[in-house]
Amino acid sequence: MEFSAKQIATFLQGEIVGDENATVHTFAKIEEGVPGAISFLSNPKYTPYLYDTKASIVLVNKDFTPEQPVQATLIKVDNAYDSLARLLTLYEQSKPRKTGIDPRAYIAPTAKIGQDVYIAPFAYVGENAEVGDRTAVHPHVTIEDGARVGADCTLYANVTIYHDCRVGNRCTLHAGCVIGADGFGFAPTPQGYEKIPQIGITILEDNVEVGANTCIDRATMGATIVHSGVKVDNLVQIAHNDEIGSHTVMAAQVGIAGSTKVGEWCMFGGQVGIAGHIHIGNQVAFGAQSGVPGNVKDGRKLIGTPPMEEKTYFKAQAVFRRLPDMYHELNSLRKELDELKKQLNK
Repeated sequence: MEFSAKQIATFLQGEIVGDENATVHTFAKIEEGVPGAISFLSNPKYTPYLYDTKASIVLVNKDFTPEQPVQATLIKVDNAYDSLARLLTLYEQSKPRKTGIDPRAYIAPTAKIGQDVYIAPFAYVGENAEVGDRTAVHPHVTIEDGARVGADCTLYANVTIYHDCRVGNRCTLHAGCVIGADGFGFAPTPQGYEKIPQIGITILEDNVEVGANTCIDRATMGATIVHSGVKVDNLVQIAHNDEIGSHTVMAAQVGIAGSTKVGEWCMFGGQVGIAGHIHIGNQVAFGAQSGVPGNVKDGRKLIGTPPMEEKTYFKAQAVFRRLPDMYHELNSLRKELDELKKQLNK
């Protein structure tokens, strides 16, 4: 499918600088641009590539002014990165969708399947489970008894949704993620650890995306809840009875212990670890590898273990790197002080 600069600018409400009839049929990074491709420039460090790129069209921010001649047609928009995301979404939506139930899939007689659903070979839909309209269920997906999946969802290969769990509308679950496995609940006894039955469920609200091999555990009682608009990267662990506020995002390898409440619009960098039974406020940001042992108020931007303000953290790190030299200096000063004391005592 081919689009002209004029069509794209109309869709994005952008301003064309160059040939409005330039056409594109694919996407490319600006440093790898080829004729017929559209690219974007939002990070200033990639500006030098703009002057050499072979891409036919480049999206740029409205406040950008080139310092050299540019061969590509530019489309100026409010936010180049956001505009590219909108175009990619349009591109994805234009692809033909698979529909129909493959005869090699297993659908329990009591399961409810919506309209225009795609269920691939070797998928499993259990008793009294539900799959909403236009949802795609890829190979080896397991939707256990009583689980419900909403409309317009995509469940990639090997996704597992345990019994009675809920997935909202327009959710994307990537390969191998597990929704509703038992929470890590064991009671110590003289004979060892006795398993505590996990009788709750997991609920994903609308527009949630879960990365590959991520696990969101079911509650001991009640529900583990991931509210609308949350985006979770690969290899993340969300434990039993957690509640994740709307539009929070988490990078890979984040781990959240049980019974923790996370507010709305939070941002967690990779490998952030959060203790259990605490409360994280709204619009909180943690830098990568932060360890969070206690409650955090709204709007804090923290990094480190325990987490601290960014400026304080980097000052502390600068001192930490000097600790070996400071240790030797301290020992030298002690020796000098001891010598002075000896001389004074004489």
